[in-house]
Order: sequence, then C-alpha cells, then structure tokens
Amino acid sequence: MADVEVVGSIVAQLGEGPVWDSRHGALWWEDIEGRALHRFDPSTGVTDSRTTRGRPGSFALTEDPDALLLATEQELGWFGWSSGDFTPWIELESGTGTRMNDGRPDHAGRFVVGSMWPEPDDERYEGSLHRISPDGSQEILETDVGIANGLVFDPERGRMYWADTFHATVWVWDYDLATGARTNRRVFIDYTAERGLPDGACLDADGCYWSASVTGWAVTRFTPDGKVDRIIDVPVRMPTMPAFGGNDLSTLYVTSLAGDPARADSFAKDGVAPGSLLAIDLSGTNIRGVEEPRVAPPD
Repeated sequence: MADVEVVGSIVAQLGEGPVWDSRHGALWWEDIEGRALHRFDPSTGVTDSRTTRGRPGSFALTEDPDALLLATEQELGWFGWSSGDFTPWIELESGTGTRMNDGRPDHAGRFVVGSMWPEPDDERYEGSLHRISPDGSQEILETDVGIANGLVFDPERGRMYWADTFHATVWVWDYDLATGARTNRRVFIDYTAERGLPDGACLDADGCYWSASVTGWAVTRFTPDGKVDRIIDVPVRMPTMPAFGGNDLSTLYVTSLAGDPARADSFAKDGVAPGSLLAIDLSGTNIRGVEEPRVAPPD
C-alpha cells in the first residue's frame, strides 16, 4: 500500500489545481470556495497564502516566478504573488452565471480552461471549454459542458485529454501542437465502470493518466491505452486533483473537497480532515512525474 499522509496546515473548502514549481521547490494549489491561493514548501512544512477577489478555478505557471495566469469567476488575469494584485486580461462567459474551473496550458503556451455552473447539485450543462492563445485570441472548443475537468496534454504522443464529470467520461484527441488542431475524438475512459467519477488529472513520465476518482476514495492510474494500472486508496471521499512534485517528482500530491461539515465523517476517515492536502510517496517505485508547461508572463 502506498504511503499517504496529510501535509501542510491548510484545510480547504474546495481544494483544487495543484502544480509543482521547481523554481521554488514548492506546490501551488487553491481553495476555490475559500477564495485563496496557497504555496506549500515541503522542506519547511510551511504554507503561504493569498486571498483572491473571486473563486479561483485554475491557474498556470508563467516564465515570471512571481506571476501566475489565473482563471477566476468569468475572467483570466495575472496574479502577482508578492503584491497579491490581480490584473484582468480577458473576460470569459460574462453574465452567464458560470464560473471557470479546471484549466492547463499546452506546450505551445495556449491556455485551455473549462467552466461550470457553480452549483453542481443543479446538474446544469451550461459550461464551455475555451482556448486562449498568447496573443489573447479566443476560441470555444466544447459547449454544453457539465463540469470541465481532467485536462492534460501529452506532447510526446500528440494527445489532449479532457473529462466532463457529469458525463462520467474522459475523452482523448490527437492534438497538433503546432496548429492546435484536435482530431479523432474518442472515449479514453468510460468511468461508469470505475470507482467514483473523473475529476482533475495529471500525466506521468510514462504517459500514464492519473485521475482523481472523486466520490470513489481513490486516485487511479490509467495506461496510455486506457487500462487501469493501479488504484491508490486515499482517506478522503472527494479527492479532486493529483500532481507530481518533489525534487525528483516522485511525490503525488492530491487536493480534496471538504463537503458538508455536518457529515464530515462520511467525507474522510482515519482521522483525516476532508479538504486536506495529501502526499503519496512513490519514491519506491519507478513512477515519476513531468514538469508542467508555463505561459509567457504579462507584458
């Protein structure tokens, strides 16, 4: 069994979006409903935090180690960590009532981000999947989205993965990095046969897709041909997204959702608080992560 522990001092309402930054030797992550960005330093155990003016759905590292590209509510902008300032850049879905959710840059510097209706229990398919180029031009890739999740790019195999939690499906396209063209859409994972539902995801150095199996108490590794390779049990019912980190990218960090405070015992076990940040030590295996791409900083 993998070694799973709680790290850091923050318990989130809705933890999401972990990204390892080798420049700081730290893990960035967010609390969407808590309206906060966090940076956890595993060498000290200290978590530094900043408030955001809206719900941060996702973010990307930039070439400036002090700046993040942040998708919050219905816009993209630049967040300065030292100052805590947010500079708006692009509006997305203004006035629709949706909010931005899962997002990630491809390896050409385009940022892809999906949206959702902010109340999941309403089960409304009002979201879209957007792609924003470095020059600010926009295009809509998908519509009628329930909860946009599971976005991962694999440049070695020329692939783009994306999930809709409501559809219980992860799809894959052939993805031309030079042009951004997506072709040959097919189902990668039919999650009705798996534990839980697909939430956030990441890729490892072998091209395997790691999915947070939300409601399923697990993180699941799928091979590039879509077969289950391993399932790691976690002590939270609602893991939301994994990310590899650590000096050799052998630690799998996992964010989680707190859920209903009145039913905390049904959202976690073994004395773990739901909403905790977890770390899974994979150093005893040959599994390693890959560095996340970055986008250009603001002018």
